[in-house]
Amino acid sequence: MARVARAAMMIVFLGLCGLILWRWQINGWGSIVWIASAIAMTVIRSPHAAENKANKITEKFAVNTERLLLVLVGLAGSYVPVIHLATGVLSFADYSAPVWLPGIGIALMVPGLWLFWRSHADLGRNWSVTTELREEHTLITEGIYKRIRHPMYSAIWLIFAAYPFLLQNWLIGPAALGVFALMYFVRVPVEERMMRQQFGAAYEAYMRQTGRLWPRLSTPA
Repeated sequence: MARVARAAMMIVFLGLCGLILWRWQINGWGSIVWIASAIAMTVIRSPHAAENKANKITEKFAVNTERLLLVLVGLAGSYVPVIHLATGVLSFADYSAPVWLPGIGIALMVPGLWLFWRSHADLGRNWSVTTELREEHTLITEGIYKRIRHPMYSAIWLIFAAYPFLLQNWLIGPAALGVFALMYFVRVPVEERMMRQQFGAAYEAYMRQTGRLWPRLSTPA
């Protein structure tokens, strides 16, 4: 049954992608970049999500507010843009943009996607959708995590910051960025509290050596 549901969802998604490509002159060429980036994010994350199913959850820290915000991020960041680009349901908020404007979105999206891939690759089986500990949870301090504690959030900030430049709509781009900002400020303190509880002094020392979203300009001696 689950396989049939996934196949049906894939057919619907491919149909919507076809509509988006057909309507690209209405939505602007940034819409093609946007759908390509959405597919890229799915391709990057899917293997890690499948692999982590076997890694048993030992403790959950997610609060109800975080779960609600995750749903809203999914709606504002993925589902609503896809439906609008395919159907024009929010066309009343569309605007005409200079042809070069999506170029700024690409300049933000490319490093964002690279960080998204790199952070998943380095985090491995420690990644999860919500704030939780897994059976084989380890403190990752190498790769991109050597300098940045939350590179995946850095990636998503860049990706969502690209939305207003790629999507010619006054509602969609700002909404996605705004909802993610709310989730970030709710979730990160909970996540860092969880890591301090699990890894103690090792995580405290790690925090002193790294920045949350970008490397520290200087680190303690």
